[in-house]
Amino acid sequence: MFSNYLIGLREGLEASLVVCILIAYLVKTGRRDALKPIWAGIGVAIAIALGFGCALEFGSQELTFKAQEALGGSLSVLAVVLVTWMVFWMRRTARHLKSELHGRLDAALAMGTGALVATAFLAVGREGLETALFVWASVHAASDGTPRPLIGVALGLATAVLLGWLFYRGALRINLARFFTWTGGMLVVVAAGVLAYGVHDLQEADLVPGLTSLAFDISNTVDPSSWYGTLLKGVFNFQPDPTVLQVTVWLLYLVPTLALFLAPVGFASGKGKVKEPDEPGPRPSEAPQA
Repeated sequence: MFSNYLIGLREGLEASLVVCILIAYLVKTGRRDALKPIWAGIGVAIAIALGFGCALEFGSQELTFKAQEALGGSLSVLAVVLVTWMVFWMRRTARHLKSELHGRLDAALAMGTGALVATAFLAVGREGLETALFVWASVHAASDGTPRPLIGVALGLATAVLLGWLFYRGALRINLARFFTWTGGMLVVVAAGVLAYGVHDLQEADLVPGLTSLAFDISNTVDPSSWYGTLLKGVFNFQPDPTVLQVTVWLLYLVPTLALFLAPVGFASGKGKVKEPDEPGPRPSEAPQA
C-alpha cells in the first residue's frame, strides 16, 4: 500500500504543481477570463487518464491467461521505462518548469481559447497517462485480492491535491529539490520491483525463458500472507521465490539507475537547486474562480 501511496503522491504532486503554476500566473496577470479554458483542458486530461486506466483494467480481463500475462508484463516494462525517464526529467528540468509553462501560456493566450485548452490538456495529460499506466502496473504487481493498493493510490493523490492547494495559497513552502530527489529515489526502488514482476509475467506467458529456474525459495521462512510478507510485497513487490532472471534484472536496473539518479552531477552548490517559486500564491481575495 505504501508504494502505491508514494506513486499517487509523487505523480499527483507533479500534476498539482503544473495546475498551480498555470492558474497562479493567469490570476496574477489579470487574465481570469482564461481560467475556464484551462479548467476545461485539465478536466479533459483527467477524464482521458481515467478512461485509459479503465481500458487497461477491464480490457485485460477479456484476454486468455497467457495473453493477460503478456500484456501485463509488457506494460509493466513500458511503465518502468516511462517512470524512469520521468524522474530523471523532473530532476533535470524542475527548476525551469515554471518559466517554461509561463512561456507556453503566453503563446496560448495570444492564439485564443482552443490553444489554452490544448496547453492545459498537454501539460496535465502527459502526467495523467503516465500515472494511469504506472499505477495499473504497480497495482497489478502488488495485488493481493484486497482494495488496499487502490486505496493507497487514492490517498496519495488526495494528499498531492491538498499539498498543491496549500502550495498555491502560499501556506506551504517545500524544498522541491529535496522532495523530488527522495521520492524519485524511492520510486526507482518501486519501479525495480514492478520490472521484476513484469519479467515474471513474461515468463508465465512463455515469452521469456527461465520460469522454473529459481534464484532462491524462502516461502517456508517468509510467509507471503503474513503481515511482514504483505508489507514487503506492498513496498518492494517482494517475492519469496523469484527466478534467476527476475533477480538479475532487478539488480541490473536498481543499482546503476539509483546510483545515477542520486549522483550530484548538475546539482552541486546551488547550480542545480530547484528554486522555490519567487511569487507566493495569490492572496485569499485573488483566489481563482473555476
